[in-house]
Amino acid sequence: MKNSKLFPRILLVAIGVVLAILLIGILITGNKKEKAMKVGLIITGSVDEQGWNSAHYRGVRYACEKLGTELLVKEHVPEDRDSCAKAVHSLVKEGASMIILSSYAYPSLMRDVIQSYPDVAFYGISAEYYADNMTSYFGRMYQARYLSGVLAGRMTQNNSIGYVAAMANSEVNRGINAFTLGVRSVNPEAQVHVIWTQAWDDCEKEEAATERLIEEFEVDLITYHQNQHFVAAAADKAGVYSIGYNETEEGLSERYLTASIWNWEELYCKIVRELLTGEANNIKRHWFGIETGAVGLGDYSPLVPEELRQEIEHVKSFMAENSVFSNVIYDNTGQLRCDNGESLSDEVLLEKMDWYVEGVVLHE
Repeated sequence: MKNSKLFPRILLVAIGVVLAILLIGILITGNKKEKAMKVGLIITGSVDEQGWNSAHYRGVRYACEKLGTELLVKEHVPEDRDSCAKAVHSLVKEGASMIILSSYAYPSLMRDVIQSYPDVAFYGISAEYYADNMTSYFGRMYQARYLSGVLAGRMTQNNSIGYVAAMANSEVNRGINAFTLGVRSVNPEAQVHVIWTQAWDDCEKEEAATERLIEEFEVDLITYHQNQHFVAAAADKAGVYSIGYNETEEGLSERYLTASIWNWEELYCKIVRELLTGEANNIKRHWFGIETGAVGLGDYSPLVPEELRQEIEHVKSFMAENSVFSNVIYDNTGQLRCDNGESLSDEVLLEKMDWYVEGVVLHE
C-alpha cells in the first residue's frame, strides 16, 4: 500500500522537474530572437532629396522591411577614398553583413578596403571593378533611354535636342548613345547637343547648361543624367520640353513629357535575398533588363500623342529579343563601331563605352 501511494507522488515530482526544465529552456532560448542581419547603404546625398539618392534609399528600405533585415545608412558621402573608407569602416563596426555602394566611383576607390573585409558582401552600382566579395549591379537603363529618344525624336520641331550630363564614363556615355540612337531611329536629321557639368549634383551648373543649350543651340527638348531634377525645372521655366531621369518629378507643366525611371524596390529585393540565402557575390554582375520592371518610362504628359505612345510600346516589345546596340552603328567621327548582324557585348557596354554615336555633338 505504501508503494502504491508513493508512486503517484514520484511521478508528479518527475513531471514537475521536466516542466521546470522545459520552462527554463523556453526562458533562455524561446524568447531570444535571432538578431536581424544588417545591410549598409552609402549614398552621396540625402535620403529625402528628390532623385537618385532618395530612390536608392527607398528601394533598399523596402527590401529590408520586406525581408526582415536591418538597414544602416551613411548619407552625404563624397566620391573620394577617405570619406567612403570611413563610411565602410563605420558600417562594418556596426555589424553590416552587406554594404551597397550606390554611386559609380565608390567601388573603384575602395578596392583595398573591400578586399580587407572578405566576409562582407559588397555590391557596387554600375561597377567596373569586381572581386570575390564584390558584385556589380545595375539596370539596363539604356533601354529606357532609347525609348525616351524615340519620343524626343518625334516631339522635336527644330531637330536640336539637349542633354546635360554629369561626367564622361561608360554609364553616362551609354545613356547618351542609347538616347541618340532612339532619336535618330525616327528622325535621322536630329542632333543631340551634350554639355558636361562634371558633378552629379550642382544646381547652378545644371541651370546654366540648360540655358546655354536653349539660347546657343536652340534646343526645344532637353534631358539629363544628373541626380536631381534641376534641368527639368529650368527647361520648364523656359517653356521647353523635357524628359526626366531617376523618377517622375512632380509639380511641372505638361511640357515635362515623361521620365526614364528606376524601380529599385524589386531590384534590391533580389540583392538582399542573396545575402539571406547565402548566395551573395556568386556572380560577377547583375544587369536587370526592362522586362524585369527595373527600368522603364514614367507616365506620359497629355501632350504626347496616343499614336506615339503606341509606337514606343511597339519598340519596347522589340527590345525583348533585340539589343538597341546592334547592326550598323557609326560613331560621331565616322568610325564603324558595330556592323550588320552584330551586337555590342555587355563588356563593351559596361566598361568600354568611351565613344559617342553619330548625331552626338559635344560641347565644353
